[in-house]
Amino acid sequence: METEKGKPAVHKLISEEDVAVALAKYIADLSDKSVKGKGSFSVALSGGSLIHTLRKLLEPPYKNTVAWSKWFIFFLDERVVPLDDPDSNYKLAYDGFLSKIPIPPGNVYAINDTLSPERAADEYEARLKDLVKRKTLSISVTNGFPKLDLMLVGMGPEGHVASLFCWHFQRYEKKRWVTFIKDSPKPPSKRITFTFPVINSASNVAMVITGEDLASAVKVALGTHSSDFIPLPVQMVLPEGELTWFLDMDAASKL
Repeated sequence: METEKGKPAVHKLISEEDVAVALAKYIADLSDKSVKGKGSFSVALSGGSLIHTLRKLLEPPYKNTVAWSKWFIFFLDERVVPLDDPDSNYKLAYDGFLSKIPIPPGNVYAINDTLSPERAADEYEARLKDLVKRKTLSISVTNGFPKLDLMLVGMGPEGHVASLFCWHFQRYEKKRWVTFIKDSPKPPSKRITFTFPVINSASNVAMVITGEDLASAVKVALGTHSSDFIPLPVQMVLPEGELTWFLDMDAASKL
């Protein structure tokens, strides 16, 4: 899709099924380009329905052609619960996606579920910094934050992304790579999350939004609005790389 420079690409598709198909091709193409260019592909996943929308990558022609062994998987945000808990994004991703592809277990970076939210966030950030030091991850020359190849981002009905909620100060964090909250408005209450500087340092950010309950927030994010209001967290997704939206008809219904 041709887009004006600095503007996101917005794909308005008929159904969630069509979003899943378009997303699979988009990810496979980015993966192929990245692996051929530098030998690896780093991806951060959010949880929820987005994991299900990745299902087409598990089908031909992608399952047997994508260079899975070159992927490095991170979690955009995570609930601080045991990794086998039904609320764990790691478990959701493992059961729905990761267990079905030949990715080396050491390339999947789950949180340390034995730690407190504060320590889990510190430990996850330290691991990212070590990967940068070892040149597994690159660094943004613009701001010094880690530069992942792709952020796969969902959104809540009130416009939150990752675990960066409208009424939490963590959305304004400028220095940390990974932060934590203890009072999420959606259970479980304890979470860690990438900060906006990390999200916005990515080479590519894909906003994957399906469902009528998200249409109002989509309208705010992609419409023209007064600058007098505090922006929704989703409006703070302004990557230095490419931003692509994948919407089904229901999510785009108010545009």
